[in-house]
Amino acid sequence: MPTESVTPACRCRFGRETGPRMLPSGRTGRVAASAVDSVLPPYWDALTIDQRFAFFRSPWHRDGRMIFPLRCRWLLSGVVTCGAMLASFSLLTAAEATKEDKPAPPEKVVEEDYYELMRVFVDTFQEIDQNYVKSVDRRKLVEAAVRGMLEELDPYSDYIAPEDLDQFTEAISQEFGGVGIRVNWDRQARAIEVVTPMPGSPAYEAGIKAGDRLVEINGKPVKDFPNGKELEASVEMLRGKPGEPVEVGIVHPQSKDVQKFTLKRELIQLDTVMGYSYDKDGKWNLFLDPEEKIGYLRLTHFTSRSAAEVREALKSLKKQGMKGLILDLRFNPGGLLEAAVDISDMFVEKGLIVSTDGRNSAPRSWSAKSFGTFTGFPMAVIVNHYSASASEIVSACLQDHHRATVVGERSWGKGSVQDVINLEDGKAALKLTTASYHRPSGKNIHRFPDSKESDEWGVTPDDGYKVEFSLEEARKFQEDRMERDIIGKTPSGTFVDRQLQAAKKYIEEQLKAPEKSDDSSGKAEPAAKKPTDDKPAETSESGKKESDKPEAKKSSSLRLFQIPRRAVG
Repeated sequence: MPTESVTPACRCRFGRETGPRMLPSGRTGRVAASAVDSVLPPYWDALTIDQRFAFFRSPWHRDGRMIFPLRCRWLLSGVVTCGAMLASFSLLTAAEATKEDKPAPPEKVVEEDYYELMRVFVDTFQEIDQNYVKSVDRRKLVEAAVRGMLEELDPYSDYIAPEDLDQFTEAISQEFGGVGIRVNWDRQARAIEVVTPMPGSPAYEAGIKAGDRLVEINGKPVKDFPNGKELEASVEMLRGKPGEPVEVGIVHPQSKDVQKFTLKRELIQLDTVMGYSYDKDGKWNLFLDPEEKIGYLRLTHFTSRSAAEVREALKSLKKQGMKGLILDLRFNPGGLLEAAVDISDMFVEKGLIVSTDGRNSAPRSWSAKSFGTFTGFPMAVIVNHYSASASEIVSACLQDHHRATVVGERSWGKGSVQDVINLEDGKAALKLTTASYHRPSGKNIHRFPDSKESDEWGVTPDDGYKVEFSLEEARKFQEDRMERDIIGKTPSGTFVDRQLQAAKKYIEEQLKAPEKSDDSSGKAEPAAKKPTDDKPAETSESGKKESDKPEAKKSSSLRLFQIPRRAVG
């Protein structure tokens, strides 16, 4: 007979045995505490039939043992689970109540407001797209919405659509693929009139001259171009990739025959630095008065090449013995900020040139360096109502440092800087006002919409040198300027440029005045004007000297001002 060995049993929390015991069959086993997860108790085999039935009927002790019914186990399991869930829910509710008691941080409020406003935009777009009475172009809707937002900002922020991006880029760089002729639309003859070919261009080399009429482009008559858009269509057809040919039909004056030319497009780089008139060789004459050695530079735009062009022109004038210089910035709408800084630096040896600040950009300043500065001669700068932005940076800098006298009219008054931000992987662009700039003296230069004539804005001519044109004078000045821009044409000379005469008179007076030695540069300067000594106090708004500031590095971002497109192909 097998011996029965029984060990004292322990009880689990639900009355289960966890110690070793002898089963009726003689097998020994151990019940783990984790057996609470099993369906039947471990001593199931030791129960009689009645006890097994009682297992499902009663939760009470039988024969000194806890008989734990299955249905009660399930019920208890459910109670425990529900209790745990209720406890978790209570904790979460308490946590949420605590959160509600605390105010949300400002960043969270701004974020929620941002997404709520975006939801208004998306919902509106969706409603129009799905329910408007007619089908709509989604891109046109989005572009109209973008332009509407920018119109709320200022006149200088703009959206450049994909179809306008090339034209915008050409306006900034002042270079394109074309044949190199300046054209105008003749309404009476319904033909494109050649104003002038550009020196060295394919049109110039082919013999096309001012006054010729362009009647065909690639076999298509100009008169058949869309009405009212003949000039734009002609310029678009004349331009193209460098190296590609274009056929043009030309009618010379006093002739009715059409002469055809096949021109090979080249990269045309428009000059931004011009002289007073062309010489017989088709080059700019940079002297206004060769006898008095008074130089004349007309700057039409501020591009990436402008500073180099100005420097080359100054070197040429200095070699020829220049004694005075007139810088003409009339009708110059501006351009790149870096170009304005570089050109100002050519005439000022030290001190602040310009500073900028914005809501989301750190304040920056640009200071002049003595190396490469052109000194030793008096300067006059001519501005008018249409001299803006970069033109105002240069004229304000030279005026504040007493390096030049400003002659003419009060400038436009644009003291804001725009960044160009690529959109759609470079297919479109956003021109956004991100900063404002300040002249060295700290005077305001920006003309706000509510600004009055009596307020401080723009660049005002120096005392005694304010010379304003009437509308008729302004019209005649532009006609005279166009004549001087034509190669091989002798200007009529009937227009009297009073602003230019006042600038020349100032230079002549400075050249005749007794000279004093300039201690800072060791060069002789006119007594009335010193390029470096009589500078304003070089202090910023914070009161610190600008000379103590570290020199700011050039910005890699593209910053620009408004530039119109020329009718050049």
